[in-house]
Amino acid sequence: NFLCTDAVCCPPVSQRARWERKRSRTAKELLETEHKYLKQLDLVITFFVTILKAKGTLKPAVMETIFGPLESIYSASQVLSLHLERGNLGLGLENFCQKLELYGHYAENLEQANKTLKEQLRKNKSFRRFKKLQETRPQFQGKKLEDLLPLPLQRLQQENSLQLLRVQKLLKGRKTQLLTAGRWYIREGWLLVVPSKGKELKRRMFFLFSDIFVATKPCHPLHLLNSNKFACTAVYPLHQCEVDKVFGHTQSQGGLLSLSFPHKTLLLMSSDQQDVNDWYQSLKAAVR
Repeated sequence: NFLCTDAVCCPPVSQRARWERKRSRTAKELLETEHKYLKQLDLVITFFVTILKAKGTLKPAVMETIFGPLESIYSASQVLSLHLERGNLGLGLENFCQKLELYGHYAENLEQANKTLKEQLRKNKSFRRFKKLQETRPQFQGKKLEDLLPLPLQRLQQENSLQLLRVQKLLKGRKTQLLTAGRWYIREGWLLVVPSKGKELKRRMFFLFSDIFVATKPCHPLHLLNSNKFACTAVYPLHQCEVDKVFGHTQSQGGLLSLSFPHKTLLLMSSDQQDVNDWYQSLKAAVR
C-alpha cells in the first residue's frame, strides 16, 4: 500500500475550504455575467434570427454570413450556465473549451458579417424596416444589432481572463506567469503524485491550461502572507506530452494516469474513478 507522509500532502481543512470559497466566488461571478450575456444574445436569436428565418426576408446564404454559428454559440453558453448553476465550474469550462472552434469561425467572419449587414440595409427595404422596428422594442434598451453581434467575442475574452487572473492570484510570487495570449484555462483539482522510488504519495493541486500543466503544493498554513496560496513546483509543456490510463495499480476503485514528457514521466493517482476519467479526457483534449 502507498503511504502519504508528505507534510503538505493533506492540507488543513481550513486551507482547502478557503480555496473552495475563492473558486465558488469566481463561479458565482461568472454565472451572474453569463446570465446578462445570455439575455443580450437571446435578443438577437429571438427577435432577429428566428423571425427572419420564418419570414424569409433574407436569403439563407445572407443569414449565414451575418449571423454565422450564433445559435450554436448561444447553446454552448446555455450549457455552461447550467453547469455553473449546479456548481460544476471545471466540467462547465471543460465542455465550453470544446466549443472554442465556433468562436474561431465567428471571429473570422465578423468583418464580412458587418459588411453584408450594411449592404443589406442599403438595398433591402423590408429588412431595413424590420431591423428598425425590432430595435425600438424596450428589451433592446437603445442597443442596435451592430452593438450585439460582437458580444460573443467580448464575452469569451472576459471569461478566460477571469480564470487566468484567479489562478495567478492563487500562486505565490510572480515566477510563474499565466497571463499569456492564446492560453486557455481548462480545469484544476487535487491529485496524488506517485514517486518513482519509495512509497510516499504526494498530494498536489494541478492546474490544466491549453498549453501547460502546472503542479503546485499548498504553502504552509501558518505563513503570514501566503497561507491560502499555492507554490508552483513544476510547469509541464503539453506539446510533447503523451497521456495514458494505467489500470490495476490501486486496490480501490480509482486509477492511475501516466504523463510522459521527453525527460520525465509523471504518475498521477486518484481514488475516484470518475475523476481519473475526467482528467484523462481533459488532458487528451489539451494535448490534441
